[in-house]
Amino acid sequence: MSIIDTLKERSGNSCEICKATEDLSIYNVPPQGESYGDAAIFVCKTCLDQLEKREELNPQHWSCLRDSMWSDVIPVQIVSWRILNRLKNETWAADLIDQMYLDDDNLEWAKATGDHIESDSDDMHRDSNGALLRTGDTVTLIKSLDVKGSQITAKIGTVVKNIRTVSDNSEHIEGKIEGQQIVILTKFVRKQV
Repeated sequence: MSIIDTLKERSGNSCEICKATEDLSIYNVPPQGESYGDAAIFVCKTCLDQLEKREELNPQHWSCLRDSMWSDVIPVQIVSWRILNRLKNETWAADLIDQMYLDDDNLEWAKATGDHIESDSDDMHRDSNGALLRTGDTVTLIKSLDVKGSQITAKIGTVVKNIRTVSDNSEHIEGKIEGQQIVILTKFVRKQV
């Protein structure tokens, strides 16, 4: 039986976190390795985007953790513990953390990536006005910029379509200006609505 078939059967073909039944995919709970065993869970797009920090955490969505934290599936418990810790400023989440128990090995796994540390808005790509930037968005330059390694100057007001966020640096996005792919600092752009 394939991993997808196993997950569909185990989950009843629904998200193992929030029970949604549409847009489901496999999420491999990091880090991967022999010591963590079977680390895959079945999640919906909303859960996946927030787990992978492509979207801000929505505390209302994660109220589903009241049920999923009690799952018999260890990776579901790990994800629940991490999200509850990221939301620990919410009274209900702090209460649930106090009720949750992970044995030493699973607690070590839950802490291994640092994903349990409270998520700041600094982890997200934001424009000069604080608007959330996502891959595919269109932005406008708010300052003229010299493009390093070329003689191009990107003028104020230049529109950059279909940007890509840089996964390891929330202050950088990538986009094409005059046919050249460049890195742009988020503080110099404004998102177009």
